[in-house]
Amino acid sequence: MATIKLSQAFVDLMKKKHLDQKTLLLITDDGGGRYSLQGGACSIGTKFTLIVLDQPDSGYQVKLENDAGLDLYTSDYDMIFFASGLAMNFQNGAISIKDDAHAYL
Repeated sequence: MATIKLSQAFVDLMKKKHLDQKTLLLITDDGGGRYSLQGGACSIGTKFTLIVLDQPDSGYQVKLENDAGLDLYTSDYDMIFFASGLAMNFQNGAISIKDDAHAYL
């Protein structure tokens, strides 16, 4: 089971934007996926995007368990870029993501 730690500031942001009742996807924004907006090449695995959907997408079946109870998913492909200790925070107007091996913005 994949888990993610969500800061209270991140959860509060999701609630404020009424996204806590939506399906959220955490994707690698590398130009290769259905929702990817960025290019790939040497930036693969360094940029991530949070996608908001009204319903689940069968291509993103990895549930990211979290204490806030948000419906947050990713894919098997995207999981190769995450190490243990996956966490998201909201601070200074930006969402950041990190794991035990990396810190991303």
